[in-house]
Amino acid sequence: MNDRALRYFLAVVRAGSVRTAAEGLNVAASAVSRQIIELEAQVGEILLERLPRGVIPTEAGRMVAEHAQRQADEAALLEDRLKRLRGVQQGTVRLRCGAGFVLDLLDNALAGFAQAHPGITYQIEIGTTDAILAAVAQGEADIGLAYNPPARPDVGGVVSARQPLLAVLPKGHPLAGSSSPIPLRTFATEPAALLPPDHGVRQLLGRVEADGGFRLVPRLETASFELHRRFVTAGMGIAFLPRFVVAADLQADLLDAVPLRDTILSEATAHLVVRTGRRLPESLGRLIGWLAERMVAFRPPPSLP
Repeated sequence: MNDRALRYFLAVVRAGSVRTAAEGLNVAASAVSRQIIELEAQVGEILLERLPRGVIPTEAGRMVAEHAQRQADEAALLEDRLKRLRGVQQGTVRLRCGAGFVLDLLDNALAGFAQAHPGITYQIEIGTTDAILAAVAQGEADIGLAYNPPARPDVGGVVSARQPLLAVLPKGHPLAGSSSPIPLRTFATEPAALLPPDHGVRQLLGRVEADGGFRLVPRLETASFELHRRFVTAGMGIAFLPRFVVAADLQADLLDAVPLRDTILSEATAHLVVRTGRRLPESLGRLIGWLAERMVAFRPPPSLP
């Protein structure tokens, strides 16, 4: 199996379409199709199932795609080592993260790491939890930052910390300063800023609502964490966010937060994930250690032991 055929095949599996993969590779679709046909002849198996809209890998195709991904990872690892042997401190790190991690990532971690390693560049994309895990599993991202992600065999957490969901309150709220956890039901009649229904945090809240037989009152629904923070600091209502999203506002005394008693909310965690079984380049390992030490998301909240 030649390198070009494997690279083209992996691009098609990721894109779900020969034409889309060809556009990304900047080659003709016929060239991609020819390489895949030759690869199938060499393997002796059909690797792609052709659908009305695109393609999906067969069982044999998934095995070949995994091999191609391992080969791509090993090539990147070799390139990293050769650069270091030549004294070249360069590279690109691809990160996928939830929007709530962005300020913490940039302000508390990447700013310092970039200064210490000026040759590293960063590609950052924001996505849902499912999209983050899929990108890491498929080799489209080196690192994923996700809040309370489901377990997957092809993605492993290398850093995690308990980050309970908090009720974020405007200054002067009657419950501000409470040291005891409060049930989510307590806030059922208050105007709230909520994330869209497909967001993981909203789904956590929805499970508590369903179990308790109540509904929160949405005054604002938006995927923007900045708008959630502004909503609360403007005194328009409350929000439900992990501490690392509002850490700077809490430190500046712009708002208050109280822990929630409901188990599913109090045990939520922040995770840094990579693809299972991947051997990490040295620069990537250093960055992971840096993020683990400096991001608020990976520090236990002050109220926890």
